[in-house]
Amino acid sequence: MSAPSPVAAHGFEIALTPLAAIDGAAWDDLFARARDTHPHFSRHVLAAHGAAALAPTDLAAVTVARAGRLEALLPYRTARDLSGLGARVARPFLTPFITATDPLLAARGAAIDAEAADALVAGLACASGGGAWRWPLLRLDSPAGTAMRAAMDRAGWSHGPVATFARPVLDRRASLDAFQAGHPNRSRLKDLRRRTKRLSESGALRLDSASGGAALAAAVESFLALERAGWKGEAGTAMACRPATAALARALFAEGTGPVTARADSLTLDGRPIAISLALVGSGTATLLKTAYDETLRAQAPGLVLEAEIVRACHETRFADRLDSATLAGSALESLYPERETLAEIIAVPPGADRLSLDRRIRLARFEQRAREAAKTALRRR
Repeated sequence: MSAPSPVAAHGFEIALTPLAAIDGAAWDDLFARARDTHPHFSRHVLAAHGAAALAPTDLAAVTVARAGRLEALLPYRTARDLSGLGARVARPFLTPFITATDPLLAARGAAIDAEAADALVAGLACASGGGAWRWPLLRLDSPAGTAMRAAMDRAGWSHGPVATFARPVLDRRASLDAFQAGHPNRSRLKDLRRRTKRLSESGALRLDSASGGAALAAAVESFLALERAGWKGEAGTAMACRPATAALARALFAEGTGPVTARADSLTLDGRPIAISLALVGSGTATLLKTAYDETLRAQAPGLVLEAEIVRACHETRFADRLDSATLAGSALESLYPERETLAEIIAVPPGADRLSLDRRIRLARFEQRAREAAKTALRRR
């Protein structure tokens, strides 16, 4: 059952609701009304995490409803955290396969409903028990991210960034020619054409795309095999290396009927897959979550050639308005995708929280980040 509503302002019902209790049709309706949102907090994606046992069975969300219609949703967890000196801190639900965490917020006309954003922020304070939030992978410039931070300001919250980075995205132009003519890195396009030509000299090079049925299922299996055959398989981090992540891949990129659908793009050489990209498509954006390529062909960069072919297909078939690289900083797609989206980890503290200052929380979080990076560097050197 949902928790009692902490606020009932402007006709909203605000609750902490187990995901299992949320009506699927209402959830899909909210996603369809959200503007420029990411797919990760859709019913499809969170159900896939649950089916793969990668989400706790008691996972709950802050929900906002008005007149029986869902207006906002954010799945969350609380855990002890260094930024709170060991006290419990709230976070959006996050796994290695979630690449953005701004909430689902319905739009009213062309803009996010500001009253719904205010109600969501009231729900955030209830979810954290009046304590702090540590919020990674928040898209600062997205409609929901912008509206939520503005609502925090109106409610007297203090918030600030721990770290930020720019993620490559691509907004589809009127045509492929227009995209190429206005590209800021013409040398990269020339290099990709050269690599494509070299690959095609070895055999018949083709892009196969699938969004359902046996073709999609086969592409997912080929991806799992191709990723496991490379360095990720040797390191034990390929999705096929663990039953849970293999199950997630099959559930996440399965044919669906809701507002989020799966897509697989395969670059084949004489019918053999040499690079595969798996994406989720929703709200006009294709989020390219996973890519694998044949590492014996590394010199020909089949993964990047595939990305260039996806750009071509996007302009020719118009399957999405935007391509989201879903990467961290330093992606090879920075030279191909001309636009940028700013993501951040923020700390947010409601008024009346404990005496640990926002600045001190941010310093602690940055210290933790530096320690983790140092540990990773030491492991790589070994």
